[in-house]
Amino acid sequence: MKFAAEINVMPLKEILDPQGKAVMLGLGHLGIEKVKDVRIGKHLTIELEAETETEAKEKVEVACKKLLANPIMESYTYTISPVNEKFAKK
Repeated sequence: MKFAAEINVMPLKEILDPQGKAVMLGLGHLGIEKVKDVRIGKHLTIELEAETETEAKEKVEVACKKLLANPIMESYTYTISPVNEKFAKK
């Protein structure tokens, strides 16, 4: 069965985010005011094969912990949903 995982990786709130600060300054230069904070992260979409949703979650968890996120500096969240083969992109 095919599953799609939508993964968001973000810097921890305690970690300085220089890219976010640069974007916040840029927004100010554009006249967009009263922006309190900007954080820059990564969004990944992964399509994978697994027998069950639980197995798909286990695979995504391993991928996040060992490759996609640095747990010292980043946190991650994800959602997993079955891919309907009939309507999937080819």
